[in-house]
Amino acid sequence: MRDLEGPLLLVGCGKMGGAMLAGWLGRGLDPAEAHVVEPNKAALGDLADQVRHHADFSSLPAALAPRVVVLAVKPQMMASTLPGCRRFVAPGTLFLSIAAGKTIAYFERELGRGPLVRAMPNTPAAIARGISVAVANPDVTADQKEQADLLLNAVGEVAWVDQESLIDPVTALSGGGPAYVFLLMEYLAAAGAASGLPLDLARRLARVTVSGAGELARQSAESVEQLRQNVTSPAGTTLEALKVLMADDGLKPLLIKAIAAATRRSRELAG
Repeated sequence: MRDLEGPLLLVGCGKMGGAMLAGWLGRGLDPAEAHVVEPNKAALGDLADQVRHHADFSSLPAALAPRVVVLAVKPQMMASTLPGCRRFVAPGTLFLSIAAGKTIAYFERELGRGPLVRAMPNTPAAIARGISVAVANPDVTADQKEQADLLLNAVGEVAWVDQESLIDPVTALSGGGPAYVFLLMEYLAAAGAASGLPLDLARRLARVTVSGAGELARQSAESVEQLRQNVTSPAGTTLEALKVLMADDGLKPLLIKAIAAATRRSRELAG
């Protein structure tokens, strides 16, 4: 992060913005170069005294020329936020948005043309285990794309796409994906309790099993299909459960339907 070569302006410091800020500081970002516009100073937590906090745009230095402006406010707050950002639009300033549903065309209409990257991270960014998918407009230089990649890498993995339309299924899959996994934990625990386990034990088993399986998948060189087969003994108990989950009306068509619904809603929100 010492390679950022200029001030960074973070607009909004909620859970995602705060996670990113912590990641940047942990990777060596100079706190003196970090300006944060956030009405609620308490949202910054322990980071409040490390960076330059501003309750609104009016207290920013008049001569501030940020290398990157990161837009991390909620989508419904974007319209009231962008007027304060317009003075920073310039070929040498990259705008990086992590707001769901706000398209490149929207920002170009509200801010004017300039370098812009639209990214979709997910909530495991809070523990630096997220994944972000990003797309750049034609004004982004190779160097600015590297800067965006550096910033997003601070909270997890990064993938780039050339078509902005892919951000909608990305939102549906990885953006909402943690919620689906948490729901799986809920339902596994409920199923265990229905089979006679004490609920507290069922919840513990579900949480540790899902998180452990995820970590095994992350570290293993084997495909997830192979990992599944490794657990499945012929004529065993797991196979009986998989016969239900992998039936024609089982989990796969249900997930396809769910992701399609979320993708459709993402496109509706984007207008």
